[in-house]
Amino acid sequence: MIDYAQGTNKQYHIGVGKEDIGEYIILPGDPKRCEKIAKYFDNAVLVGDSREYVTYTGYIDNTKVSVTSTGIGGPSASIALEELVALGAHTFIRVGTCGGMQTDVKSGDIVIATSAIRFEGTSKEYAPIEFPAVSNLDITNALIKSAKKLKQPHHYGVVQCKDSFYGQHKPKALPNSQELLRKWEAWIKLGALASEMESAALFVVASYLKVRVGACFLVVANQERERLGLDNPQVHDTDMAIKVGIDALREIIRQDSANLLK
Repeated sequence: MIDYAQGTNKQYHIGVGKEDIGEYIILPGDPKRCEKIAKYFDNAVLVGDSREYVTYTGYIDNTKVSVTSTGIGGPSASIALEELVALGAHTFIRVGTCGGMQTDVKSGDIVIATSAIRFEGTSKEYAPIEFPAVSNLDITNALIKSAKKLKQPHHYGVVQCKDSFYGQHKPKALPNSQELLRKWEAWIKLGALASEMESAALFVVASYLKVRVGACFLVVANQERERLGLDNPQVHDTDMAIKVGIDALREIIRQDSANLLK
C-alpha cells in the first residue's frame, strides 16, 4: 500500500503515531466532544487534530486511553478504526447520539447497540450483506452494567444505520421514498430501537480486524413519538452517555487486568 504519510510514522488521516495513543479508545462523532470526554481522563493532552479527527490521550486507572472523533457516517468512522488498529488499539466504545424509533425510547434515554441494521454502504465493502453487524459482547454487557449502576434509563437491542440523515427525516420528499418508507416500517415492526450512522460499519470492520467495538447513544428525540403527538422534547447534553461509556471502559480495563493475572 502507498505510504501516504510519506515516512512520518503518523497515520495519514488521523495524524497520530503509535506513541500518541492508548490501546483503549472512546469514539465520538463530533470533534468538539473530544475535549469534553478527555476531562474524564487523568493528565489528558491533545495529540492530534487532522480533518474530522481530533485525538486526546490520557489515563484511566493508570491505563493509557484515548478519545478520537470519527466525523459523521461509516466512511470516516471506518478510516479512524483502521488507522487506530494499525497503531495497536484493540478496544473501542462508540459514544454518540441517535433518534429513537420505538415509542418507549424517549429523549434523554441511552440506547446500547447489540447489533446494527446495515442500511449503509461502508460495511458492504468489507463483508457480504448476509454477514451481521454485531457488537462485542463484553463491551455491551459492560455498557448495560454501567447504565444500571448510574440509574440511567436505557434500552439495548438492534439499531438502524444509514448514510443519509435526511433520508430518515424527510423520506417522502426523496425520489427513493417508497423504499425508504417501506423499510422504515419493517424495522419498527421488527423492534429496532433507534437510528444512527456509524455502528454498522464499526461492527463489521471490527470483525474483519479482530478487535472489540461496542456502542451507546444518547436519544436526542424520537420522530415516531412526534408523529403520534406524544411528548418529544429534544435533549442534546451527551454527558450521561459519556459517563456510561467511560464507566464501561473502566470495567473492561479492570476485566482485562484481572484476566492477565490468572
